[in-house]
Amino acid sequence: MGFLDSTLRAPLEEIHTDVRAFALVPPPSLRHFPSMTGPRYTKLAESLPATVPFVGPEAQERAIGQPFAARIGANENIFGPSPKAIEAMQKAAADIWMYGDPESYDLRHALAAHHSIAPEKLVVGEGIDGLLGYLVRLLVDPGDAVVTSEGAYPTFNYHVAGFGGTLHKVPYRDDAEDLPALLGNAADVDAKLVYFANPDNPMGSWCAGEDIVAQLDNIPDGCLLLLDEAYVELAPDGTAPVIDINDPRVIRMRTFSKAYGMAGARVGYAMGEAQNIRAFEKIRNHFGMNRAAQSGALAALEDVAWLSETCAKVELSRQHIAAVAAKHGLKALPSATNFVAIDCGKDEAYAKAILDGLVARGIFARMPFVAPQNRCIRISCAPAREIDLLDTALEEVLAALL
Repeated sequence: MGFLDSTLRAPLEEIHTDVRAFALVPPPSLRHFPSMTGPRYTKLAESLPATVPFVGPEAQERAIGQPFAARIGANENIFGPSPKAIEAMQKAAADIWMYGDPESYDLRHALAAHHSIAPEKLVVGEGIDGLLGYLVRLLVDPGDAVVTSEGAYPTFNYHVAGFGGTLHKVPYRDDAEDLPALLGNAADVDAKLVYFANPDNPMGSWCAGEDIVAQLDNIPDGCLLLLDEAYVELAPDGTAPVIDINDPRVIRMRTFSKAYGMAGARVGYAMGEAQNIRAFEKIRNHFGMNRAAQSGALAALEDVAWLSETCAKVELSRQHIAAVAAKHGLKALPSATNFVAIDCGKDEAYAKAILDGLVARGIFARMPFVAPQNRCIRISCAPAREIDLLDTALEEVLAALL
C-alpha cells in the first residue's frame, strides 16, 4: 500500500461504510444542472479583464522553476523592519486567535500624536492599496471622471476601473508627475478625484512641498486631491507639504510598507478633514487589520533610530545603484524613494531585453510600462550583495545584446 492510499483509506472508510454508494453519485461532469448554473455578475464585472496590477515575483519564480538570487524589483525595503517591530509581532502571534482591534486604537492614536493631529482625522487600513479601494468606492460612481498620470501607479487605476470610473490620464513632464496639468485636466472633465504621488512611482521623482501648496487653489470645486506619500520618509526635507489638516480638498496616504520595511504586514493610513475620514467608517472592513501587524507598526513607529538608519542605508544604496549604472554606460535618474529608475538610453524594446536578461539570470526587477518612461528599468535599493549581483548580471546582459 502506497503513502497516498494509507493516508486516504481510513477517513474514506469512516465516512462511506458501503463503497457501493459511490456508484449512486454521478461525477460532476455528468450531473444535470438547471439552466441557471452560475452567479449573475454585474455588467461592469463582466466587462473587466481578469488581471492584477502587478505579477508578483513568486509567480515569476514558479514560472522559471527557481527562486530569484536578488529580489530587487518590487520596491520592498530589503533592509527589513525594526527588530522591535519583529519582536512585537512575534509576541502578538500568541493572541492571533483574537480579531484585531477594529479601531486600531493604539496605532491610530500614536500616529495622530506623531503628526500632531486629532485621532478622528486619521484612519488605518490595509496598506495604501486597501485605502485607495475604499476612497474610490466612496467617491466614484460609474462614469465619474478621475484624473491620474499616464504610467503612474496602476493599482489606483485598477480600483477606478473596478467601480466604473472614467480615467483621464495626463503625460509625465520631464519624468515627473505634472500637478498643474493634472488639476487643469480635472477642471476640464469635472473630475471627482485626482491622484498625485510625491515622491513618484515608478520614476522616483519628487517635487517640493511648497510647490504642491501653491497649487491647492487650483483644485476644482467638488474635487478631492489624493496625495500618495508612500515614500515621503525617504525623501529630502521639504518634500512633504504643509497643509492644514482641516482642508477638505486634500487627503493624504502613507504606509509602513516602504521606509518601515513592513510591506507584508499591509498597514497604511489616511489623514484628512474629519468628515472625509469619518466617511471611511461607512464602507471599510472593520476587521481587515491584522492584530500582529498593528502591534508591529506601533513598535516600528516608536523606533525612530531604526528609521533613521534605514534612510541612510537607502541613500548609500541609491549611490551604489547609480555607480553600477554608470559603469555600464547607463544613467540612474535622481530618486527620493527606495528604488532607482535606470535610463537604458534607447527604447522600450531595449529596456525590456535588459529586463528579461536580468530575470533569466536570477535578478528580479521591473520597468515602467508607458512611454517614454519605459526606456528605463527600476531597481530596488538593497544591501551591497544584491547590487553586486545586479552588477555582474548587467555586464553579461549588455554584452549579449551587442
